[in-house]
Amino acid sequence: MATPKSEKHAEVRKAVESLYSEARSADDLMRGIPALLNEKMLKYNWVGFYMLEAGAIPPILVLGHFQGAMTPHTRIPLNQGICGAAASSGKTIVIDDVSKDSRYLACSLETKSEIVVPIFVRGEVAGELDIDSHFSAAFGSEDRELIEHCAQLVGHRLDGEPARAT
Repeated sequence: MATPKSEKHAEVRKAVESLYSEARSADDLMRGIPALLNEKMLKYNWVGFYMLEAGAIPPILVLGHFQGAMTPHTRIPLNQGICGAAASSGKTIVIDDVSKDSRYLACSLETKSEIVVPIFVRGEVAGELDIDSHFSAAFGSEDRELIEHCAQLVGHRLDGEPARAT
């Protein structure tokens, strides 16, 4: 029997898949996912995309669609922060207590934990989905699976669209 948390994750996953099938573009999808996750998942207090800026040297992550409080971090070099570390390594990073991680770029005093999931297009990191929580250790294995699924869907949609000039 599924736990209430499992049921919630399954419900949100189904809603994300519906959003994916209805979105006309990657931009539509990246606008909808933060709104959906922020609304449906109690502990997802800031949800947003950072995308690598095309042709930027050195490479830089640029804030895209997000839900939550404004952040001073709208451009993040790959050698800075948890976002930069996830994009550089190409690996999901889960931080249960941001106060104990020297890479954390403070955005809000309320943020206690964070997960950053890279988005891949044709095997290369194109951006990431970043989620902050006001709760410590907010991101368990079900959360990780859900957020990685969201990032994978965005990568598929980006892969199916021609590159746009920025």
